[in-house]
Amino acid sequence: MRKERRHKQSWFGRLLINFVISAGVLMALSLGIAACARKDVSTLASHQPRLVLEEFFAGQSVAYGIFEDRFGNLRRQFRVNLSGELDGSRLVLDEEFLYDDGERASRTWTIDRLGSASDGTVSYSGRATDVRAAAHGVQVGNALNWQYDITLEMSGMSLDVHFDDWIYKQDEDIAINRAFVTKFGVEIGSVTIVFIRGKTASNLWPLSLDEWPRS
Repeated sequence: MRKERRHKQSWFGRLLINFVISAGVLMALSLGIAACARKDVSTLASHQPRLVLEEFFAGQSVAYGIFEDRFGNLRRQFRVNLSGELDGSRLVLDEEFLYDDGERASRTWTIDRLGSASDGTVSYSGRATDVRAAAHGVQVGNALNWQYDITLEMSGMSLDVHFDDWIYKQDEDIAINRAFVTKFGVEIGSVTIVFIRGKTASNLWPLSLDEWPRS
């Protein structure tokens, strides 16, 4: 597991600091929505084309993403270069980020395929330096549900947030990811990412991460 982060996630830190100020109200709100759960990934078993996580992210790929707050306001844009190495059932995935405010960051995931269940679902486990404990994923059909907790350090304090990721393969070289970010069980934002790999990405990789495009 490796990760280098050139800057703290100040954008997320400011958002969460504002969130914590009203934590009492949000905790009360969370009691009302605690019973609300997202769909079971097994309902997507018939959807195609089939996603095999470690195969899709092996090699070089790129991604474009946005972060929206809970009200749907665009807060941030980013682009990513990804490089994956497959060793048996283990995928090591390096990610290099550039945000539209010029911030650079990187993360390395180590992801293990744990095996298949009788219902056709495939389980995964993953680790990265800023991910508390292990991330857990379940894949079936064209989808993967990936859940993990991240500890963010900012302003001398630590805040834990939960990511609920849904990755949907669209064709051989395209997948879309929707990630829902929560604190105290309350959604505070969402991330949308388009992953591009293979021949489709060959004319794009690597994306320039020197500065955010202005024209």
